[in-house]
Amino acid sequence: MGVSNKHLFHILVPSYWPLFIASGAFLFVTGIGYSVHFSIGGFNYIILGLFIILITSINWFIDVIKEAFNLGDHTRIVRAGLKAGFLLFIASEVMLFLGFFWAFFHSSLCPAVDVGTLWPPVGLLNIKAFDYPLLNTIILIISGLSVTWAHRGLALGNYKTAADGFFLTILLGLFFIMLQGLEYFESTFNLRDGVYSSVFFMLTGLHGFHVIVGVVFLSYSLYALLHNHYLSTHYARFVFAAWYWHFVDIVWILLFLTLYCWGSW
Repeated sequence: MGVSNKHLFHILVPSYWPLFIASGAFLFVTGIGYSVHFSIGGFNYIILGLFIILITSINWFIDVIKEAFNLGDHTRIVRAGLKAGFLLFIASEVMLFLGFFWAFFHSSLCPAVDVGTLWPPVGLLNIKAFDYPLLNTIILIISGLSVTWAHRGLALGNYKTAADGFFLTILLGLFFIMLQGLEYFESTFNLRDGVYSSVFFMLTGLHGFHVIVGVVFLSYSLYALLHNHYLSTHYARFVFAAWYWHFVDIVWILLFLTLYCWGSW
């Protein structure tokens, strides 16, 4: 429909994408629940849910690109509203992680009798902080610098520098995901081994999922850059991706200092 002639606000057309995303998320979470309880077919639900989320996200991103670049729907007022909405989204993510950090500190500061009144619990071989976790911390810190480098290049109109920064950040994010998978594979405990393992896998797994989303977000931004969808004064979509990636970096640093360093003493 485009922008009305009487105002600068964007009137959204009806869309099925939110319904598809919600369906994929439901299947994904259902699959995790089935897998935790040894139910057959849980992994299939996870794959199907992720597939629906991925395909829907790609098509939704394409529609957003058309709105902003082809139709001109993202006016100054619309961009301001999008920034406010994304900041509220980040705030909701902060509260989500705060709940799991609260569970960690509650369990670690006052360990229950059934875990031997010790933290980590008796008989549990925790992951060393200065192994994969330290390497992942270095990777994410470097990725935070590279995404800032890309932001700087975009602001100056140097699209070659911005593209290099995008690409490096995406590679570092994929490397982080790979190392996180190796850490899980070599772990001596799993999600069902008590409160320590439950909190550990919920916090690190939730963060890992956010890293995957961040890589997708940055890949979308790189696609938009390579197709000349950005101006040096108009690149709000990349700013959102950069904010999200810095949020992921900060959460991981807190995870490393609390869960891996302090929590494993």
